[in-house]
Amino acid sequence: MLSGFVAVILRKGSRRHGIVGNMFVVTMLCLSSSGTILAIMKSQPGNIVGGAITFYFVATAWLTARRRDGAPGRFDWGALVAVLGLASVELTWGLQAALSPTGLKYDYPPGPYFFMGSVAALAAVGDIRMLVRGGISGTQRIARHLWRMCFGLFVASASIFLARQHLFPAFMRKTGMLLLLSFLPLMLMIFWLVRVRFTKAYKRKPMTRAGEVQSVAA
Repeated sequence: MLSGFVAVILRKGSRRHGIVGNMFVVTMLCLSSSGTILAIMKSQPGNIVGGAITFYFVATAWLTARRRDGAPGRFDWGALVAVLGLASVELTWGLQAALSPTGLKYDYPPGPYFFMGSVAALAAVGDIRMLVRGGISGTQRIARHLWRMCFGLFVASASIFLARQHLFPAFMRKTGMLLLLSFLPLMLMIFWLVRVRFTKAYKRKPMTRAGEVQSVAA
């Protein structure tokens, strides 16, 4: 989470931005994979799928920035199959939770399932478009990297500030500071997407191979 927010602040395309951005990728991949393993050990299906989706988002975002030619490979096809399966599971569980007498499925209400499932389905649509076109470049490539990394950062921040509010002082809970910190990555994502897609500020900014994007933050 810290490395993600620092990457947002640092000058885009700088060496420090690349280093911190890579730190964020490594820590998020370790966090999501270890969380998935722990969820399997504790028989928590909802967290298993959530961890897998987070891993997918960060991995595909990193690969988008690292691959210079933008051409899809075998990993992209495998990622598409994986995210289609994950989206189907999330949406199915959301429907089952909504129809359940308790309103729960594996201790979660329908909302989180529908939210994660919808985002995963949106990502799958983006993967299909990229594969059909034979790759992406320019601002579309930057935007793909941007929103997937920011969503990974949102998962990290929500897991800390939203899911564990009891760990923080009362004034942070009463003032809404925890909610702000939880959803700040999504706010930053919207800001950067608008700036990248609808302005000329980053039209000519290239991507570097080291996992950095010269125009956006991880």
